[in-house]
Amino acid sequence: MSRTESILANEYFQVKWHSDVAIIIPSPEVEQLPESLMQPAAQMLLAPMKDDPPMHLIVDLTGVRYFGSAFITFLLRCHLLAKKQGSELAIAGVNSRIRELLRTTALDTIWALYETRQEALIGLSGSD
Repeated sequence: MSRTESILANEYFQVKWHSDVAIIIPSPEVEQLPESLMQPAAQMLLAPMKDDPPMHLIVDLTGVRYFGSAFITFLLRCHLLAKKQGSELAIAGVNSRIRELLRTTALDTIWALYETRQEALIGLSGSD
């Protein structure tokens, strides 16, 4: 499957490619995803990116209202994958509740936060 096509990883995550940027789009159902299922879902999603790494990675949280520690672990795994490949991770679609959570955990200091996916694409294109 080419990068220009959408890839439906599973019912909780979708990956879309915009040129050489991978955009991970969690569904609202990820809010109820048990921690025991988060790791296998994340592994299934991230495995293809290890072999064919994106230039940058965006996690678009537009459809997600909140999340817990299991999802933070997922974001950290995305971050580690991106760093290992020499890429940047950005978070888009951040609402005030998630922004506060990321601020409280100091994760807003390691990831750029954007209001929209488009702003993230523009922001990352300037970081090459």
